[in-house]
Amino acid sequence: MSIVVNIFSSIGKSTLFFFQSIGKIIYFFLLSVNWSFRRPFYFKQINKQILDIGFYSLPVVGLTTFFSGMVLALQTYSGFENFNNENTVAKIVLTSILRELGPVLAGLMVAGRVGAKMAAEIATMRVSNQIDALETLATRPIQYLIVPRFLASIMCVPILVLIGNIIGVFGGFVVASFKLDFSPTLYIVSTLNHINLMDIAQGLVKALIFGIIISIISCYFGYNANGGAEGVGRATTISVVTSSVLILTSTYFITAIFI
Repeated sequence: MSIVVNIFSSIGKSTLFFFQSIGKIIYFFLLSVNWSFRRPFYFKQINKQILDIGFYSLPVVGLTTFFSGMVLALQTYSGFENFNNENTVAKIVLTSILRELGPVLAGLMVAGRVGAKMAAEIATMRVSNQIDALETLATRPIQYLIVPRFLASIMCVPILVLIGNIIGVFGGFVVASFKLDFSPTLYIVSTLNHINLMDIAQGLVKALIFGIIISIISCYFGYNANGGAEGVGRATTISVVTSSVLILTSTYFITAIFI
């Protein structure tokens, strides 16, 4: 009997902890939104984060989406070789990149590169008492540390997705033209004919949501880190894993809304 009680007790504690964590993250998000519209505005910090999140993430996002577009074109050609190849390959590559691959790959790359850095930086400041020092200097930590990263993420991730989409579609074009011997002109015309504004909008909505997820999750776990160097590593790991899982989870629900 005691074993059963212990099992249900553990389940109850885990459930309560789960919902408590969700509530804390939502509250942290609302605080970030609130302080985003209140003075003072730390434009220097915002510009620094835009450079770090946007510009420095371009190589990894571009490289990832480029080769994804190339692989997608090859796989599509292999699966639809009995159909109108230029039209079919162009449509599938374009639609897949705009709707799913572009936003998801960019989100995962930013979560791995930028999210980990955010969590590590803020966690280090927390365990070394630098955040407490900011408070003694009458500087609000959320407004100074979190808001610039939050605003930069929601501005930069959609732009990264747009650029990644273009590079990914170009990757498919390169394979179709030079590997599969398609007519470049026909492939380009087919791609332009299948551009759908709703597909672009769907990708940008996902990118915006992913930017919010990456910044809030990374900053939350970093801000609440404890336990010295081990706590910094733990916060960094949890933030990247949680952001990646939420990106893959949320993309399904967003897709379901648009369909």
